[in-house]
Amino acid sequence: MEKPSTSTPSRRAKDNERPLVEDIRLLGRILGDVIREQEGVDAYELVEQIRKLSVAFRRDADQEADRALKKLLKGLSGDQTVSVIRAFTYFSHLANLAEDRHHIRRRAIHERAGDTQEGSIEVALSRLRWAGITPKTIARTLEQSYVSPVLTAHPTEVQRKSILDAERDIAQLLTARDEIKAHALPKDALAPRELAANEAQIRARVMQLWQTRLLRFSKLTVADEIENALSYYEATFLREIPKLYADLERELGHHPVHSFLRMGQWIGGDRDGNPNVSAQTLEYALGRQADVALRYYLTEVHYLGGELSLSARLVGVTPEMQALALRSPDTSEHRQDEPYRRALTGVYARLAATLKNLTGGDAARHAVAPQNPYASAGEFQADLRTIEDSLLAHHGAAIVAQRLHPLLRAVEVFGFHLATVDLRQSSDQHEVVVAELLAAARIEPNYGQLQEAARQALLVKLLNDARPLRVVGATYSALAQGEIAIFETAKRLRERFGAQAIRHYIISHTETVSDLLEVLLLQKEVGLMHGTLDAPEATHDLIVVPLFETIEDLRNAAPIMRGFYALPGVARLVQRSGAEQDIMLGYSDSNKDGGIFTSNWELYRAEIALVELFDELANSHNIQLRMFHGRGGTVGRGGGPSYQAILAQPPGTVRGQIRLTEQGEVIGSKYANPEIGRRNLETLVAATLEATLLQPTKPATKAFLEAAAQLSQASMAAYRALVYETPGFSDYFFGSTPIREIAELNIGSRPASRKATQKIEDLRAIPWGFSWGQCRLTLPGWYGFGSAVDAFLNQNGPQSRKDGLSLLQKMYRQWPFFRTLLSNMDMVLAKSDLALASRYAELVGDARLRKKVFTAIEAEWHRTADALTLITGDKQRLAHNSALARSIRHRFPYIDPLHHLQVELVRRYRGGQGDERVQTGIHISINGIAAGLRNTG
Repeated sequence: MEKPSTSTPSRRAKDNERPLVEDIRLLGRILGDVIREQEGVDAYELVEQIRKLSVAFRRDADQEADRALKKLLKGLSGDQTVSVIRAFTYFSHLANLAEDRHHIRRRAIHERAGDTQEGSIEVALSRLRWAGITPKTIARTLEQSYVSPVLTAHPTEVQRKSILDAERDIAQLLTARDEIKAHALPKDALAPRELAANEAQIRARVMQLWQTRLLRFSKLTVADEIENALSYYEATFLREIPKLYADLERELGHHPVHSFLRMGQWIGGDRDGNPNVSAQTLEYALGRQADVALRYYLTEVHYLGGELSLSARLVGVTPEMQALALRSPDTSEHRQDEPYRRALTGVYARLAATLKNLTGGDAARHAVAPQNPYASAGEFQADLRTIEDSLLAHHGAAIVAQRLHPLLRAVEVFGFHLATVDLRQSSDQHEVVVAELLAAARIEPNYGQLQEAARQALLVKLLNDARPLRVVGATYSALAQGEIAIFETAKRLRERFGAQAIRHYIISHTETVSDLLEVLLLQKEVGLMHGTLDAPEATHDLIVVPLFETIEDLRNAAPIMRGFYALPGVARLVQRSGAEQDIMLGYSDSNKDGGIFTSNWELYRAEIALVELFDELANSHNIQLRMFHGRGGTVGRGGGPSYQAILAQPPGTVRGQIRLTEQGEVIGSKYANPEIGRRNLETLVAATLEATLLQPTKPATKAFLEAAAQLSQASMAAYRALVYETPGFSDYFFGSTPIREIAELNIGSRPASRKATQKIEDLRAIPWGFSWGQCRLTLPGWYGFGSAVDAFLNQNGPQSRKDGLSLLQKMYRQWPFFRTLLSNMDMVLAKSDLALASRYAELVGDARLRKKVFTAIEAEWHRTADALTLITGDKQRLAHNSALARSIRHRFPYIDPLHHLQVELVRRYRGGQGDERVQTGIHISINGIAAGLRNTG
């Protein structure tokens, strides 16, 4: 069966890859040694036998290898199967580490050669300089900017924190290994010993991995998800974001740069479809976030105190610095002439008291007792500024740059709250709560039955009424109490941790203007709205953020926002409350609803319409529009390279403002390694600057837009014909993918489906896409495009076909939206595999259904691959993505066995052999495949 062909590496590419190959061989050899030692020689040889048969199956579609592999797998015991799956899963994990190391290695080589890469701050600022844009203008632009990656938890995060921690250690050891090699001199007798010691340390960590269970015994809780996310702050964000700012300021000639890059978080505040999130988890999330931030500050202040041993007998200090030292409770005679140390002892005591006050935790060290807690992060920052100003005034600039300046930047970015926690709930839940409040107050007994116009009129009237809705002594449902508790807790936590702790309230399934008004009303009920809607001084604390998810919702986005801002008082209220309007666009659900092309096209159209609306509003109310992109990890959920995605946005939609979600398994691949984490953050900043100041995306021509509309219509029709209109398709999906097994895996706190049905409509978009990745079809990332191109080219005869193809090729060359979308499809097709997918199709019991659906999918795969070749001119997949082509060559021979093993175990499980070893094997294979496929897993 045909496989996507990828480009063959040149001799030079092979030379460049040699260090990667060496690392993969080193890690593979160590893993093999551990397996031999722990499991025995027979176990190791079994792994090798399966690998070789799998490679033969992949390379040649060898029928003999296929039969031999099936026979071998069917004969494995449960213990043997789990052992083999663990081996290939850990190899996938280790290959990821080697690839990450090689990516950093290659980037450093390019930079040393003066060949900085696209997506870097250096290239972005170089392009801005060439365009005549001054550093001062760039710095001024950043003052008005807001860029925020938002970490979310979804039921595809398959990594345990214990595994992540061990893998971080291995990554650091690979870095150290490179440094040993780089600094070794000819005939260096020490280097071999250092490399041997390094290898011994790697071996210890690999052995730790082998003896650490990959799976959780119990279902992941929201608290577990919070802890997992916090590990990325400790490893990456707290240290790397200040470094990124330092790079920016250096590149801009030391122009001060506003802290425009901030972190966001959904974990603990996202209640949509997750009954496990409550006011208590919200409080826990912010408490733990504050704990991580404050402990980081305490550690840095401690080290700073050790470094600032400056004596007042040798160097002067400012009067403000002297006053800060005198206020310190540190009375040690040994430090009487060391004002900085005395001051920092006092700062540490205040921070320790702050930690106790905000989280109940105790600091690790106490030179003096904790006392006089800081009322805000601003107070702490002011003390650090006093120290900075004194050092700068007395020849201490070199000392400031090392630790104090990064600490100051960290405090400015992370405050005491670490990251802004978003609140999210579905619009239908707000409706139920408002209906209950109105019925209990005898204002409206049947709110849910009112027409939209009547709802709006009633809600506006209530927003203009100073009285609360709740009736003293009335009994409210658990839902109403829980939802109101969230708003009350948000108010209290903002007062405790600062206004930046909670800023956004996201409304899933926004379908009407009343959906927005209901959230304003609930804010008013608890005091998050100050004054009535018609009052000249009224404000509200939480930005009301509509989330438009389905195709229909995206088409209605601009009309809904137009209707909202047309209501009396709304525009003035938003303007007085910060003049910011976030609008969230959903990629996953729109894709599941209409397919890849239509989803992207409707997102594009919605953005253009929203920008036009807010440009109109600017004449009377200058409100800043900020798009919040609900991008998933996979292409089918809006994934793909962030840099290209931002530059492909419609003209005028960025303007220095962007939020985007970082979801599930992608968080680990982007941010587990600190250096790669900083590079990924860099791409967001670089792309935002280029999109804002260079405006590289020109408006699409009328012909381009008309062609895209035609492609969208045909693509959606083809997609829906398969997914929603093919009898038995749901049975095929549930049979040919491990969706049922994924639903049972303890990988997320959120259910995989909104309702207890097998309807595609009720399935969450994330496990939908995840399941297609597991069976290597990756269908949400490409299905429908081939049919759409066929229909477009063949609508009016041969000449029309020639002209149509010429137009599509021109769109690919000149329109970033179209080029980026096709590039993402190219990537997805390269990672798909029809031969492996056919193995999964064999799990469908109904042979006629299996043949009908798989034949349709296979035909569309070929149509899409052919369409991409016609339009791009590239006969091979990944012709312009050598890094990913390299990854596939080295990685996939070790992922493929996991698919074969997974199919065999799923067959056993569904056949009634549901013992613990079979379930464990299935779940580990899901982990390994997701780790191996990365952004299509």
